[in-house]
Amino acid sequence: MTRRDILTAVPTSFHPDGTLDEPGSRAIFRHVAQSGNEGAFVLGTTGEFPSVDDTEFRTIVSAALEEMSKVMRVVVHVGQSSAFEAVRRMRVAQSLGATEFAAMTPYFLVSSERGMFDYFSKLSDQLAGGELYVYIYPARSGNSVSASLLARLSGLPGIVGAKVSELPLETIAEYRAAVPEGFIIYTGADRDLVNAANAGAQGVVSGVSSILPKPFRALAAAADEGNSELIAAAQDDVDDVVRVIGGDMASMKMALRLMGIADGVCRMALDTPDAAAVSELERVIAAYR
Repeated sequence: MTRRDILTAVPTSFHPDGTLDEPGSRAIFRHVAQSGNEGAFVLGTTGEFPSVDDTEFRTIVSAALEEMSKVMRVVVHVGQSSAFEAVRRMRVAQSLGATEFAAMTPYFLVSSERGMFDYFSKLSDQLAGGELYVYIYPARSGNSVSASLLARLSGLPGIVGAKVSELPLETIAEYRAAVPEGFIIYTGADRDLVNAANAGAQGVVSGVSSILPKPFRALAAAADEGNSELIAAAQDDVDDVVRVIGGDMASMKMALRLMGIADGVCRMALDTPDAAAVSELERVIAAYR
């Protein structure tokens, strides 16, 4: 059977004054823990990681492990603009019990392939038996990973996979052809659970599934069954939810508020959904919750 993991990219809740909302974040974690998904991806893009300081990082990782690790995998994102900072955060997460990690490529400044290989080599050296996913997101990091570089990274101890965001399925297929068979590739495109699997991916890291996991579980089940009619119907539902919520953290926070789960907002400079957007959120919540 084709592997189709769904890892939930989890939002972080903040109070309107910008401070961390730990109770709200814990409520989101508990909601995700009930999703039936295979894992959670904590403090990635959806978690607004660039805005989180060291103390908050420790608090969020500790809460995530406490609330979710008994029922699902917890992958902690530790990527920073330098290997020094990324290793430092990984050590903190390790001290709290985390064993699976992801790291975005260096970002802000342009890195050469040599620089990126050195960055991930330093993380690999500190894994101490843990596992690491290369987080490839050129639209946000400014740094692209070639198939040949990913093949080299796949040979480093403990680097077991990659999370690929906003790149076409053709690129996923190129990565698949370049890396070992057991290397795991996740797409960051919420709606591409089935299509990405056909291109060689093993699943999706989905922010939208942190709100409404049911359509995603239905799509995975339909694909496992191989029923084309069920796949088409489930894909339509996933497309509907993704069209409304998308990768917009402000929409996710609003949906969580409408569902009575957490009353937090975004810390980063994102627009609050307008009345029409809220109406659409209410529609999909009623339809797919």
